[in-house]
Amino acid sequence: MSSFPLFPAAAERRPMASAALPSSSLIWERLAAVPKLTEVRPASRLEVRPSPEMVSSGIREMDALTGGLPRGCLTEICGAASSGRTSVLLAALAAATQRQEACAMVDVSDAFDPVSAAAAGVDFERLLWVRCGAGRPAAERHKNTAHGASRGYDKEDLAPKGRKSVEQALRVTDLLLQSGGFGLVTIDLGDVPFQTARRVPLTSWFRFQRAVERTATVLFVITPAPCAQTCASLLLKVSAKKLSSVSCQLSANTSLTHAQLLSGFQVQGELLRSRLERKPVGSVTGAFTTKAVRIVG
Repeated sequence: MSSFPLFPAAAERRPMASAALPSSSLIWERLAAVPKLTEVRPASRLEVRPSPEMVSSGIREMDALTGGLPRGCLTEICGAASSGRTSVLLAALAAATQRQEACAMVDVSDAFDPVSAAAAGVDFERLLWVRCGAGRPAAERHKNTAHGASRGYDKEDLAPKGRKSVEQALRVTDLLLQSGGFGLVTIDLGDVPFQTARRVPLTSWFRFQRAVERTATVLFVITPAPCAQTCASLLLKVSAKKLSSVSCQLSANTSLTHAQLLSGFQVQGELLRSRLERKPVGSVTGAFTTKAVRIVG
């Protein structure tokens, strides 16, 4: 039986090289020479991010409370039905179009009223109206949104068609923000049930926030209750205070002689969050009046 040597004869005669291990001081010198990715700075030397540019919301009382609408940020206005949230939206659209800015309106529930928008002063030549809803009657849209999240919702409100409208609105908003060129982009989720609106992923709000960051676009969102969470730089809650004292009879030559013309509501706004400045939570000192035109009989 033959055996094979583990090492050849040539390898036995070859001298083995020995590598000297570096000392600990040499290791520390080499680590100190490696360039660092980030520099450690004290908090007092950090660069202060400039405050965003503020534009008028179209409502003098709201501008006095919040300073206006911030560009490059997400602003959320929440409130129940008939709380004045739509009037705030129309005032913001009117102010932006009067500044000769292109605006986009993502109407999730197809609840936008052009007559009230024209009365508020919106220039339709500078407005892109995206209709995502199924065109349900107003009585059905407002049936379960009167008290926000405190009431239950019918199965019809949670149907896949409603969720598809929200998904379509999110895709459209993403395209609008990525394309740029808009001074104001609004998303009207006010007539969407809160259980559906709160299912919008936080990643979508975060993506919208990053998309408008360092741009001149104002992202304006209307919701029944707070949904954007910390992604909203400005959060304002509106509520109807009382009916406006101005209510007059219609002219006698009209067919609805028993009806009255409701000029609007007095709306109160409450500042819930402001990441722009360290402002305390408060409400407007003077309520503003809505401009939507409605006839009640």
